[in-house]
Amino acid sequence: MGYDWLGPAMFGGALVLLSIGYPVAFSLGGVAILFAIVGVSLGIFDPIFLTAMPQRIFGIMGNYTLLAVPYFIFMGSMLEKSGIAEQLLETMGILFGRLRGGLALAVVIVGALLAASTGVVAATVVAMGLISLPIMLRYGYNKELATGVIVASGTLGQIIPPSVVLVVLADQLGISVGDLFIGSVIPGLMMAGAFAIHVIIVAWLKPDAAPALPLEVRDISGKALGKRVIQSMVPPLLLILLVLGSIFFGIATPTEAGAVGCLGAIVLAGVNGQLNLASLRQSSDATMRITSMVIFILLGSTAFSLVFRGLNGDRVMEAMLLNLPGGYIGFLIVSMLTIFLLGFFIDFFEIAFIVVPLFAPVAQQLNLDLVWYGVIIGANLQASFLTPPFGFALFYLRGVAPPEVKTMEIYRGAIPFILLQLLVLVLIIAFPGIVSFLPSLST
Repeated sequence: MGYDWLGPAMFGGALVLLSIGYPVAFSLGGVAILFAIVGVSLGIFDPIFLTAMPQRIFGIMGNYTLLAVPYFIFMGSMLEKSGIAEQLLETMGILFGRLRGGLALAVVIVGALLAASTGVVAATVVAMGLISLPIMLRYGYNKELATGVIVASGTLGQIIPPSVVLVVLADQLGISVGDLFIGSVIPGLMMAGAFAIHVIIVAWLKPDAAPALPLEVRDISGKALGKRVIQSMVPPLLLILLVLGSIFFGIATPTEAGAVGCLGAIVLAGVNGQLNLASLRQSSDATMRITSMVIFILLGSTAFSLVFRGLNGDRVMEAMLLNLPGGYIGFLIVSMLTIFLLGFFIDFFEIAFIVVPLFAPVAQQLNLDLVWYGVIIGANLQASFLTPPFGFALFYLRGVAPPEVKTMEIYRGAIPFILLQLLVLVLIIAFPGIVSFLPSLST
């Protein structure tokens, strides 16, 4: 018992390094080396644990599931170059502009469609910030509503498949990516629906905060509008059918569907005249950088988990979590609260690789449905993109927002949508059938 505190101290040391901005992979690996040396010097850590490291590394490199990560990243990056987001936003703005709050509704719908076809938060938030935010501000939208709906709709790519976050969570929980994708569809649509309802209510209660577009702006003939709708809607819907449809109907694995999605994204970029050597190089570069980051984090987290286990930290944490008051309800409250609070300060990848491996064995021992647990973690992690001070969606929008939009207005605009995300999270926890319904149809 004398050195049982070393495991939790190791966890705390990693969080301290992350909170001061040290790179994730090196924080985890460095803490692992430091505590391994301390453990060996105290005679409580057997260095034989480290002999498993090479085998773990080769296991990561040969993990077929993780191959979906570069595919989905490349697909999202390639679609960013194809002009799909711009076409969708312009068409939806005209289509819904006659309604109060119509532009904001268009942003929610486009956010959901882009989430289902790209799953990349940065690209979605930046595209909508560049295109729709100036238009909303020009026609008198409340700044907080305008910025809030953009950052919130951009985060839908974390819960609506295909999502890199869900791929990583499936790997960490040891469950099927396809099952997690299918289980997250209804919760993702609930998130989008909650955002849309919020916009409608605000537009009804405060008409000046979300006015309709003037007639001359949205005046377009029915035939021309129909053509624009078909041209802007068909490409992303085809891609969604190719990627998600092939997974849901058992035609392809998520990894194979990701490869098909990459090919589809290249074809769409070519159809839109955006396919060239520069766009391919930029997309490949972004894919390589992000995938390398994920792999290095995995290597660091593997070293961390080996040393953590060698110091009996896993047993201490497991015993602590299993003996919480309230049984599995107490565990759910603590795990969800921990993930939500950490989301204020560290990235979703860091949470997925550090915290989830601690919670997964306990969830398994408590006989929780791991697909359901993975979906509620994903829904919780979605909020981390909006929670200040380090919400990444807030930073993405701040980088492209006009100077008259203050940072505090972006922060305040995100708060109602954070509360809506938490409301949907509570509903998913209270009614597990929301997640299990679609997977049950495919069995």
